[in-house]
Amino acid sequence: MLPLVSYGDNWEKLRQSMRALGGNEQVFDEWNRLINSVKSASIERKLQGINQFFNRKLLYAEDIDVWGQSDYWATPLESLARGKGDCEDFVIAKYFSLRSAGLSDQQLRLVYVRAKIGGERSTISQAHMVLAFYASSDAEPLILDNLITDIRPASRRTDLSPVFSFNAQGVFAGTNASTRPAPGGTSRLSRWQDLLERARQEGFELSSDTATQ
Repeated sequence: MLPLVSYGDNWEKLRQSMRALGGNEQVFDEWNRLINSVKSASIERKLQGINQFFNRKLLYAEDIDVWGQSDYWATPLESLARGKGDCEDFVIAKYFSLRSAGLSDQQLRLVYVRAKIGGERSTISQAHMVLAFYASSDAEPLILDNLITDIRPASRRTDLSPVFSFNAQGVFAGTNASTRPAPGGTSRLSRWQDLLERARQEGFELSSDTATQ
């Protein structure tokens, strides 16, 4: 069994935060070991391992049922402690975990989309969020989604229509990785700023933005 690991993030503080949230420490340890196991692994293994972990560990639930609020962005620890969350919570947990595993902010975008319900020919859509990974600035993004188990290139997700994307660097129109952040940055996303601060208080310390090769 892989040992628990400490790098970048303050894992002892994260453990204490998980305990304070009433979370299952066995789940925490499994998550910690996953990060440890993929830290030096290929990008494909990082993406697959973390995507599968959260798609398996979290049950989908609306914010009103979990938090008593119509829209709440949970930290990864809050989601793991409750064992459930909505699409934003899946994406946030995967984003933080992939950053902890060594991916850079430039390689990841949280993407608001309109998702067609019932397939690509459907005329009915709803708001949804997915995580996009970019191997390079001109690469087609890969999409991590709680609705499906496999990771697919954006061209194969014709059921999704991007609205805007963001990360710690700023807010972007669409999903083009070479697009510059829009004026005003993420300050326009108050929930994102609040989430980042709560995550820091829990012990998350995102590494410097150096891309994994």
